[in-house]
Amino acid sequence: MILCHFLIFHRSSLSGPFKHLIGQKQGIRGSQPNLFLMLPSKDEEMRELSSFQTNMGKKQSRMGKHPNLFFVCIIIAPMLICGCSHFNEGFQAKSTFIEANDFFRQGNYNASLGKYQQIIEKYPTAGDRVLFEMGIIYAYPGNEQKDYQKSLECFQKLINDYPGSGYRKDSEMMIFNINNVIVKDKTIAAQQTQIEALRQEVQSRGNEIITLQKKIEALEQEVKSKENEIVKLPEEVFVIPKGPADKILIEKKDRRLTLISKGKVLKSYQIALGGNPIGPKERQGDNKTPEGTYVIDARNKDSRYHLSLHISYPNEKDKKRAKELGVSPGGDIMIHGIKNGFSWAGDLHTEVDWTKGCIAVTDEEIEEIEKVAPNGAIVEIRP
Repeated sequence: MILCHFLIFHRSSLSGPFKHLIGQKQGIRGSQPNLFLMLPSKDEEMRELSSFQTNMGKKQSRMGKHPNLFFVCIIIAPMLICGCSHFNEGFQAKSTFIEANDFFRQGNYNASLGKYQQIIEKYPTAGDRVLFEMGIIYAYPGNEQKDYQKSLECFQKLINDYPGSGYRKDSEMMIFNINNVIVKDKTIAAQQTQIEALRQEVQSRGNEIITLQKKIEALEQEVKSKENEIVKLPEEVFVIPKGPADKILIEKKDRRLTLISKGKVLKSYQIALGGNPIGPKERQGDNKTPEGTYVIDARNKDSRYHLSLHISYPNEKDKKRAKELGVSPGGDIMIHGIKNGFSWAGDLHTEVDWTKGCIAVTDEEIEEIEKVAPNGAIVEIRP
Protein backbone atom coordinates (compact mmCIF):
# COMPACT_ATOMS: atom_id res chain seq x y z
CA MET A 1 0.00 0.00 0.00
CA ILE A 2 0.99 3.65 0.04
CA LEU A 3 2.78 3.44 3.36
CA CYS A 4 5.02 0.66 2.14
CA HIS A 5 5.77 2.49 -1.07
CA PHE A 6 6.60 5.65 0.78
CA LEU A 7 8.86 4.04 3.33
CA ILE A 8 11.12 2.21 0.85
CA PHE A 9 14.58 2.77 2.25
CA HIS A 10 17.40 0.47 1.11
CA ARG A 11 18.91 -1.31 4.08
CA SER A 12 22.48 -0.97 2.85
CA SER A 13 22.42 2.75 3.54
CA LEU A 14 22.20 2.07 7.27
CA SER A 15 25.41 0.24 7.90
CA GLY A 16 27.97 2.93 7.14
CA PRO A 17 27.06 5.92 9.31
CA PHE A 18 25.43 3.73 11.89
CA LYS A 19 28.51 1.58 12.42
CA HIS A 20 30.77 4.63 12.40
CA LEU A 21 28.78 6.47 15.05
CA ILE A 22 28.45 3.47 17.32
CA GLY A 23 32.21 3.24 17.47
CA GLN A 24 32.67 6.88 18.41
CA LYS A 25 30.02 7.71 20.97
CA GLN A 26 30.49 6.86 24.64
CA GLY A 27 27.25 8.01 26.29
CA ILE A 28 23.62 8.58 25.33
CA ARG A 29 21.58 11.68 25.85
CA GLY A 30 18.11 11.35 27.28
CA SER A 31 16.58 13.86 24.92
CA GLN A 32 16.36 14.22 21.16
CA PRO A 33 16.39 17.60 19.34
CA ASN A 34 13.17 18.75 17.73
CA LEU A 35 13.14 17.67 14.12
CA PHE A 36 13.32 21.09 12.42
CA LEU A 37 13.72 23.74 15.09
CA MET A 38 16.95 22.58 16.75
CA LEU A 39 20.39 21.66 15.47
CA PRO A 40 22.49 18.90 16.99
CA SER A 41 24.59 20.16 19.84
CA LYS A 42 27.97 19.01 18.48
CA ASP A 43 29.74 19.73 15.22
CA GLU A 44 30.68 16.07 15.05
CA GLU A 45 27.06 15.00 15.05
CA MET A 46 26.36 17.47 12.25
CA ARG A 47 29.11 15.96 10.14
CA GLU A 48 27.79 12.45 10.77
CA LEU A 49 24.24 13.41 9.84
CA SER A 50 25.54 15.16 6.72
CA SER A 51 27.52 12.03 5.80
CA PHE A 52 24.44 9.91 6.24
CA GLN A 53 22.43 12.37 4.12
CA THR A 54 24.90 11.95 1.26
CA ASN A 55 24.31 8.19 1.32
CA MET A 56 20.60 8.72 1.68
CA GLY A 57 20.50 10.96 -1.37
CA LYS A 58 21.90 8.14 -3.52
CA LYS A 59 18.95 5.98 -2.55
CA GLN A 60 16.19 8.46 -3.33
CA SER A 61 15.98 7.45 -6.97
CA ARG A 62 14.90 3.98 -5.82
CA MET A 63 11.96 5.21 -3.80
CA GLY A 64 8.41 4.25 -4.73
CA LYS A 65 5.78 6.50 -6.18
CA HIS A 66 4.54 7.69 -2.80
CA PRO A 67 7.44 9.26 -0.82
CA ASN A 68 5.30 11.92 0.82
CA LEU A 69 2.62 10.11 2.80
CA PHE A 70 5.01 8.94 5.51
CA PHE A 71 8.06 11.18 5.14
CA VAL A 72 8.44 11.58 8.90
CA CYS A 73 9.54 7.95 9.29
CA ILE A 74 12.34 8.54 6.79
CA ILE A 75 13.30 11.76 8.57
CA ILE A 76 13.42 9.95 11.92
CA ALA A 77 15.24 6.82 10.66
CA PRO A 78 18.71 8.46 10.74
CA MET A 79 18.00 9.45 14.36
CA LEU A 80 17.39 5.77 15.13
CA ILE A 81 20.49 4.63 13.28
CA CYS A 82 23.06 7.29 14.09
CA GLY A 83 21.78 10.06 16.29
CA CYS A 84 21.63 8.62 19.79
CA SER A 85 24.60 7.17 21.61
CA HIS A 86 24.98 9.14 24.83
CA PHE A 87 23.55 7.10 27.73
CA ASN A 88 24.60 8.00 31.24
CA GLU A 89 24.36 4.35 32.32
CA GLY A 90 27.66 3.67 30.59
CA PHE A 91 29.32 0.92 28.68
CA GLN A 92 26.82 -1.89 29.32
CA ALA A 93 23.90 0.18 28.00
CA LYS A 94 25.97 1.19 25.02
CA SER A 95 26.90 -2.43 24.32
CA THR A 96 23.27 -3.51 24.36
CA PHE A 97 22.35 -0.65 22.04
CA ILE A 98 25.08 -1.74 19.65
CA GLU A 99 23.61 -5.24 19.60
CA ALA A 100 20.11 -3.88 18.99
CA ASN A 101 21.29 -1.68 16.16
CA ASP A 102 23.33 -4.52 14.65
CA PHE A 103 20.22 -6.69 14.56
CA PHE A 104 18.33 -3.81 12.95
CA ARG A 105 21.01 -3.37 10.30
CA GLN A 106 20.91 -7.11 9.55
CA GLY A 107 17.14 -7.02 9.11
CA ASN A 108 16.49 -9.09 12.25
CA TYR A 109 13.85 -6.72 13.58
CA ASN A 110 12.34 -9.05 16.18
CA ALA A 111 15.77 -9.60 17.72
CA SER A 112 16.39 -5.86 17.67
CA LEU A 113 13.08 -5.24 19.44
CA GLY A 114 14.02 -7.88 21.99
CA LYS A 115 17.27 -6.07 22.78
CA TYR A 116 15.42 -2.79 23.15
CA GLN A 117 13.04 -4.50 25.58
CA GLN A 118 16.06 -5.57 27.65
CA ILE A 119 17.35 -2.01 27.66
CA ILE A 120 14.09 -0.51 28.90
CA GLU A 121 13.97 -3.08 31.73
CA LYS A 122 17.59 -2.57 32.81
CA TYR A 123 17.93 1.15 32.11
CA PRO A 124 14.52 2.82 32.66
CA THR A 125 16.02 6.30 32.30
CA ALA A 126 16.53 5.47 28.63
CA GLY A 127 12.91 4.47 28.21
CA ASP A 128 11.87 7.43 26.09
CA ARG A 129 14.56 6.81 23.50
CA VAL A 130 13.90 3.06 23.48
CA LEU A 131 10.15 3.53 23.02
CA PHE A 132 10.79 6.01 20.23
CA GLU A 133 13.13 3.66 18.34
CA MET A 134 10.85 0.67 18.87
CA GLY A 135 8.02 2.72 17.40
CA ILE A 136 10.15 3.40 14.33
CA ILE A 137 11.05 -0.29 13.93
CA TYR A 138 7.39 -1.36 14.15
CA ALA A 139 6.59 1.02 11.27
CA TYR A 140 9.79 0.40 9.28
CA PRO A 141 9.15 -0.59 5.62
CA GLY A 142 11.74 -3.38 5.59
CA ASN A 143 10.03 -5.05 8.56
CA GLU A 144 7.70 -7.64 7.02
CA GLN A 145 6.00 -7.99 10.40
CA LYS A 146 5.53 -4.25 10.87
CA ASP A 147 2.65 -3.39 13.16
CA TYR A 148 1.29 0.15 13.02
CA GLN A 149 -0.79 -0.37 16.15
CA LYS A 150 2.25 -1.37 18.22
CA SER A 151 4.14 1.58 16.74
CA LEU A 152 1.37 3.93 17.87
CA GLU A 153 1.36 2.31 21.32
CA CYS A 154 5.10 2.93 21.71
CA PHE A 155 4.81 6.60 20.79
CA GLN A 156 1.74 7.07 23.01
CA LYS A 157 3.44 5.40 25.99
CA LEU A 158 6.45 7.69 25.49
CA ILE A 159 4.16 10.74 25.59
CA ASN A 160 2.30 9.49 28.67
CA ASP A 161 5.27 8.21 30.69
CA TYR A 162 7.90 10.78 29.68
CA PRO A 163 6.07 14.14 29.37
CA GLY A 164 9.33 16.09 29.52
CA SER A 165 11.18 14.03 26.92
CA GLY A 166 12.84 15.66 23.93
CA TYR A 167 11.23 12.91 21.86
CA ARG A 168 7.71 14.02 22.75
CA LYS A 169 7.05 16.40 19.85
CA ASP A 170 8.45 13.99 17.26
CA SER A 171 6.34 11.19 18.76
CA GLU A 172 3.21 13.33 18.46
CA MET A 173 4.11 14.02 14.84
CA MET A 174 4.63 10.29 14.19
CA ILE A 175 1.23 9.44 15.70
CA PHE A 176 -0.46 12.02 13.51
CA ASN A 177 1.22 10.84 10.32
CA ILE A 178 0.73 7.11 10.95
CA ASN A 179 -2.99 7.66 11.57
CA ASN A 180 -3.18 9.82 8.46
CA VAL A 181 -1.47 7.19 6.33
CA ILE A 182 -3.72 4.42 7.61
CA VAL A 183 -6.80 6.42 6.62
CA LYS A 184 -5.42 7.15 3.16
CA ASP A 185 -4.39 3.52 2.69
CA LYS A 186 -7.91 2.39 3.49
CA THR A 187 -9.37 4.93 1.07
CA ILE A 188 -7.14 3.86 -1.80
CA ALA A 189 -7.62 0.17 -0.97
CA ALA A 190 -11.37 0.66 -1.18
CA GLN A 191 -11.01 2.37 -4.54
CA GLN A 192 -8.74 -0.36 -5.85
CA THR A 193 -11.27 -2.95 -4.71
CA GLN A 194 -13.95 -1.04 -6.55
CA ILE A 195 -11.79 -0.97 -9.69
CA GLU A 196 -11.32 -4.73 -9.55
CA ALA A 197 -15.04 -5.27 -9.12
CA LEU A 198 -15.69 -3.14 -12.18
CA ARG A 199 -13.14 -5.13 -14.18
CA GLN A 200 -14.99 -8.35 -13.39
CA GLU A 201 -18.26 -6.74 -14.35
CA VAL A 202 -16.79 -5.70 -17.70
CA GLN A 203 -15.79 -9.31 -18.39
CA SER A 204 -19.25 -10.66 -17.51
CA ARG A 205 -21.25 -8.01 -19.34
CA GLY A 206 -19.90 -7.72 -22.82
CA ASN A 207 -22.64 -5.26 -23.94
CA GLU A 208 -21.61 -2.77 -21.23
CA ILE A 209 -17.90 -3.03 -21.70
CA ILE A 210 -17.36 0.45 -23.15
CA THR A 211 -19.32 2.23 -20.41
CA LEU A 212 -17.68 0.24 -17.64
CA GLN A 213 -14.22 0.79 -19.10
CA LYS A 214 -14.75 4.54 -18.88
CA LYS A 215 -15.69 4.19 -15.22
CA ILE A 216 -12.56 2.15 -14.57
CA GLU A 217 -10.36 4.72 -16.27
CA ALA A 218 -11.96 7.50 -14.23
CA LEU A 219 -11.38 5.63 -10.97
CA GLU A 220 -7.82 4.74 -11.92
CA GLN A 221 -7.11 8.37 -12.68
CA GLU A 222 -8.56 9.37 -9.31
CA VAL A 223 -6.36 6.84 -7.50
CA LYS A 224 -3.30 7.98 -9.43
CA SER A 225 -4.13 11.60 -8.65
CA LYS A 226 -4.43 10.87 -4.93
CA GLU A 227 -1.15 8.99 -4.88
CA ASN A 228 0.72 11.78 -6.64
CA GLU A 229 -1.08 14.89 -5.38
CA ILE A 230 1.66 15.69 -2.87
CA VAL A 231 4.75 14.54 -4.72
CA LYS A 232 3.95 15.56 -8.30
CA LEU A 233 5.30 19.03 -8.92
CA PRO A 234 4.18 21.36 -11.71
CA GLU A 235 6.52 21.59 -14.67
CA GLU A 236 7.47 25.15 -13.88
CA VAL A 237 9.13 24.01 -10.65
CA PHE A 238 11.84 22.36 -12.72
CA VAL A 239 12.47 25.41 -14.87
CA ILE A 240 15.74 27.08 -13.89
CA PRO A 241 15.14 30.85 -13.86
CA LYS A 242 17.33 33.20 -15.85
CA GLY A 243 18.26 36.29 -13.88
CA PRO A 244 18.99 38.65 -12.59
CA ALA A 245 15.91 39.05 -10.41
CA ASP A 246 15.38 42.62 -9.27
CA LYS A 247 12.60 41.74 -6.84
CA ILE A 248 11.61 38.89 -4.55
CA LEU A 249 7.91 38.83 -3.66
CA ILE A 250 6.96 36.79 -0.58
CA GLU A 251 3.25 36.16 0.05
CA LYS A 252 2.87 34.76 3.56
CA LYS A 253 -0.76 33.71 3.24
CA ASP A 254 -0.06 31.64 0.12
CA ARG A 255 3.33 30.40 1.44
CA ARG A 256 4.87 31.48 -1.86
CA LEU A 257 8.11 33.17 -2.93
CA THR A 258 8.26 34.62 -6.46
CA LEU A 259 11.31 35.83 -8.38
CA ILE A 260 10.54 38.84 -10.58
CA SER A 261 12.68 40.50 -13.25
CA LYS A 262 11.48 43.79 -14.78
CA GLY A 263 7.91 42.98 -13.82
CA LYS A 264 8.02 39.46 -15.29
CA VAL A 265 7.69 36.38 -13.12
CA LEU A 266 10.72 34.11 -13.41
CA LYS A 267 9.70 31.35 -11.02
CA SER A 268 7.70 30.66 -7.84
CA TYR A 269 8.54 28.46 -4.85
CA GLN A 270 6.59 27.05 -1.92
CA ILE A 271 7.98 28.21 1.43
CA ALA A 272 7.84 27.63 5.18
CA LEU A 273 7.61 30.60 7.57
CA GLY A 274 8.16 31.30 11.25
CA GLY A 275 6.32 29.14 13.72
CA ASN A 276 3.99 32.06 14.54
CA PRO A 277 3.25 33.25 10.99
CA ILE A 278 0.21 35.50 11.46
CA GLY A 279 0.98 39.23 11.57
CA PRO A 280 4.21 41.22 11.20
CA LYS A 281 7.29 40.63 13.34
CA GLU A 282 7.28 43.02 16.34
CA ARG A 283 9.97 41.85 18.69
CA GLN A 284 12.89 39.50 19.07
CA GLY A 285 11.89 35.91 19.72
CA ASP A 286 8.25 36.16 18.61
CA ASN A 287 8.84 33.61 15.80
CA LYS A 288 7.05 35.87 13.31
CA THR A 289 8.11 36.54 9.73
CA PRO A 290 8.36 40.30 9.00
CA GLU A 291 6.04 42.20 6.67
CA GLY A 292 7.28 45.14 4.64
CA THR A 293 9.86 46.12 2.05
CA TYR A 294 13.52 45.21 2.48
CA VAL A 295 16.58 44.33 0.38
CA ILE A 296 19.06 41.47 0.19
CA ASP A 297 22.10 42.92 1.97
CA ALA A 298 24.35 39.88 2.56
CA ARG A 299 24.70 36.17 1.92
CA ASN A 300 26.28 33.24 3.77
CA LYS A 301 27.43 30.16 1.86
CA ASP A 302 28.52 28.47 5.11
CA SER A 303 25.09 28.69 6.71
CA ARG A 304 23.82 26.03 9.10
CA TYR A 305 20.85 25.97 6.75
CA HIS A 306 22.86 25.15 3.60
CA LEU A 307 22.94 28.70 2.17
CA SER A 308 21.25 31.93 3.23
CA LEU A 309 20.42 35.40 1.93
CA HIS A 310 20.18 38.06 4.66
CA ILE A 311 17.22 40.47 4.58
CA SER A 312 17.61 44.06 5.80
CA TYR A 313 15.14 43.66 8.67
CA PRO A 314 14.45 45.74 10.70
CA ASN A 315 13.68 48.76 8.51
CA GLU A 316 12.89 52.19 9.95
CA LYS A 317 9.21 51.36 10.34
CA ASP A 318 10.06 48.17 12.25
CA LYS A 319 12.48 50.03 14.52
CA LYS A 320 9.90 52.72 15.27
CA ARG A 321 7.23 50.17 16.16
CA ALA A 322 9.62 48.26 18.43
CA LYS A 323 10.67 51.48 20.15
CA GLU A 324 7.03 52.39 20.82
CA LEU A 325 6.52 48.94 22.31
CA GLY A 326 9.72 49.20 24.33
CA VAL A 327 11.15 46.00 22.88
CA SER A 328 14.02 44.88 20.67
CA PRO A 329 12.87 44.35 17.06
CA GLY A 330 15.22 41.38 16.63
CA GLY A 331 17.06 40.58 13.40
CA ASP A 332 18.84 37.86 11.43
CA ILE A 333 15.91 37.30 9.10
CA MET A 334 16.99 35.30 6.07
CA ILE A 335 15.87 33.30 3.09
CA HIS A 336 17.56 29.92 3.57
CA GLY A 337 17.49 26.20 2.88
CA ILE A 338 16.81 23.23 5.14
CA LYS A 339 19.01 22.69 8.18
CA ASN A 340 22.15 20.74 7.47
CA GLY A 341 21.64 17.00 7.71
CA PHE A 342 17.98 17.05 6.68
CA SER A 343 18.10 18.33 3.10
CA TRP A 344 16.61 15.05 1.89
CA ALA A 345 13.28 16.09 3.41
CA GLY A 346 12.98 18.18 0.25
CA ASP A 347 9.85 20.21 -0.37
CA LEU A 348 8.01 18.21 2.32
CA HIS A 349 9.42 20.65 4.87
CA THR A 350 6.75 23.16 3.75
CA GLU A 351 4.02 21.11 5.43
CA VAL A 352 4.76 22.94 8.69
CA ASP A 353 6.00 26.46 9.53
CA TRP A 354 9.19 25.58 11.38
CA THR A 355 11.58 28.57 11.25
CA LYS A 356 12.11 31.30 13.87
CA GLY A 357 10.90 33.97 11.46
CA CYS A 358 12.96 33.24 8.35
CA ILE A 359 11.70 32.14 4.94
CA ALA A 360 12.72 28.55 4.11
CA VAL A 361 12.94 26.75 0.77
CA THR A 362 14.71 23.53 -0.24
CA ASP A 363 18.49 23.43 -0.65
CA GLU A 364 18.20 23.16 -4.43
CA GLU A 365 15.82 26.13 -4.52
CA ILE A 366 18.00 28.42 -2.38
CA GLU A 367 20.88 27.65 -4.73
CA GLU A 368 18.74 28.75 -7.68
CA ILE A 369 17.57 31.89 -5.88
CA GLU A 370 21.09 32.83 -4.77
CA LYS A 371 22.34 32.69 -8.36
CA VAL A 372 19.77 35.14 -9.75
CA ALA A 373 19.06 37.44 -6.76
CA PRO A 374 21.97 39.87 -6.23
CA ASN A 375 22.62 41.97 -3.15
CA GLY A 376 20.37 45.00 -3.36
CA ALA A 377 17.43 43.06 -4.81
CA ILE A 378 14.14 44.26 -3.30
CA VAL A 379 12.34 41.87 -0.96
CA GLU A 380 8.64 42.64 -0.51
CA ILE A 381 6.92 40.56 2.17
CA ARG A 382 3.13 40.68 2.10
CA PRO A 383 0.72 39.31 4.74
